[in-house]
Amino acid sequence: MRRICLFKKLAFDIRSNILKFKSKILSMERFDLVVIGAGPSGYAAAMLAIDFKKKTLLIEKSNVGGAGITHGALSSKTWWELSREASAFRKNLKRYNIRAPHINYKEIQEEVRKAVQERKSMLEEHMDKLKSSNYSEFLSFKTGTAKLLDKNTIEIMQGAHTEIIWATHIILATGSRPRYLPELPIDEKIVMTSEGIENMEDFPESMVIVGAGVIGCEYATIFSGFGRTKVHLIDKGNHILPFEDEDIVAIIERNMENNGVLIHRNSRLAEMKIVNGRVEYELEYTDGSRETFNVEKALVSVGRVANLENLWSDKVGISISKRGIDNNDTQTNVPNIYAVGDLTADISLVNVGELEGRYAVEKIFGNPLKKLVYENISTIMFLSPEVAGVGLNETQAREQKIDYKVVTLEYSTIPRAIAKRNTQGFIKLLVTNDDAMKILGMKVVGIHASSAIQAVAVLISMDKGIEELAECVHPHPSITEGIQECVRMLMGKSLFKPTALKGRLSCRKCVNSQYEDIVF
Repeated sequence: MRRICLFKKLAFDIRSNILKFKSKILSMERFDLVVIGAGPSGYAAAMLAIDFKKKTLLIEKSNVGGAGITHGALSSKTWWELSREASAFRKNLKRYNIRAPHINYKEIQEEVRKAVQERKSMLEEHMDKLKSSNYSEFLSFKTGTAKLLDKNTIEIMQGAHTEIIWATHIILATGSRPRYLPELPIDEKIVMTSEGIENMEDFPESMVIVGAGVIGCEYATIFSGFGRTKVHLIDKGNHILPFEDEDIVAIIERNMENNGVLIHRNSRLAEMKIVNGRVEYELEYTDGSRETFNVEKALVSVGRVANLENLWSDKVGISISKRGIDNNDTQTNVPNIYAVGDLTADISLVNVGELEGRYAVEKIFGNPLKKLVYENISTIMFLSPEVAGVGLNETQAREQKIDYKVVTLEYSTIPRAIAKRNTQGFIKLLVTNDDAMKILGMKVVGIHASSAIQAVAVLISMDKGIEELAECVHPHPSITEGIQECVRMLMGKSLFKPTALKGRLSCRKCVNSQYEDIVF
């Protein structure tokens, strides 16, 4: 009898717990989609989801816009624009033998902060106004730290307040942060990453940058451009930007060194320490020799790591690797959970993050017309001069053992560049080595580089050949006229003939990694 009573009590407790659990589930706020992270990819995903009329929650623990605004693309590119203006101003004054005025760091810093706040405020205003529009029933926003308890329930913590919500689908878009090297004394005051560099009090008289990739080279361009900082750049190879073609690197390196940048080639950082409030670092070169330097500040730019810590409990079971969250076209191994932006192993760029965020929503609620591809992604490096690209460069084509034709046209042949009094740079166009001459990629180095690239990106995505470009009529004078002349060279119908202007124009083919001039 006692055993029966125990069984009855156990059954009652189980039934009671089930009812409590069901009640808890039913009392939760429920959403069709929850997006964790309001950076570029998360914000883009949420905005497309409400177009599908889906009840959507966007969660952000700190700043709307993410690192793409506060410590990333917008912030650093504002620094670059101001640096470029300052450099051009100094050169123009020198032309008239006028001494350049003192550049105030605080004023420059305040202008950057205004740009960041302007964009952030616009995003917040946009969301706020949506609350009183026909989207009001579909979009919600919460501030706090989110954690997946299982594949559908999410805990949101804001201070002492905790809330649990339920989602049919989840998109993870928590972004990334600068990579720390444990052997370096990073304190974000003397030895900094891109997050700490925003808080300096003045231009340092000297700075060493660890890492000669895109971000490191951009900051070397920025600080040398203001003319107040002696920049040292550590490069473990024999040239910066190891993924880039040699002719592009040659221009960038020459301009850096003309601006006073000291490039430590073929070097390894053996030790770095803070001594009397300054940075002392020792380099070991490939020949075995060593050298010690002393500078005021250091910037560590060695990549970024995904913000994955405490994002989900073990029972969720999302698969990750060294390269990030494993995914198939943004979908993780947990079918209702997606990962976009810097959390994946793909390209860490704002435009790519937005593309992935929107694609994930299309995959959840719609039917994407085509698979997510990265071949036609346009990129720009904010250097001196700027470098824009799409598709393959020559280095990648050779690595993939692709035979190709390549035409190069210097800016000195383009009327707009001549009028701007800035003919440094070139356009390089790669096509397949066959009659179809489908576009493999293009690089533009020089002023207005970014405005010249997009038409080619569209043609690459359409798998089209160069005849489409040959029919375009470009405005005159414009940098894009140079693209048309590149196409005409490949077709043997150019205004200027490569044989007559050797050094300014070239038209070659590369077969089995061997070059040969094309003669029409």
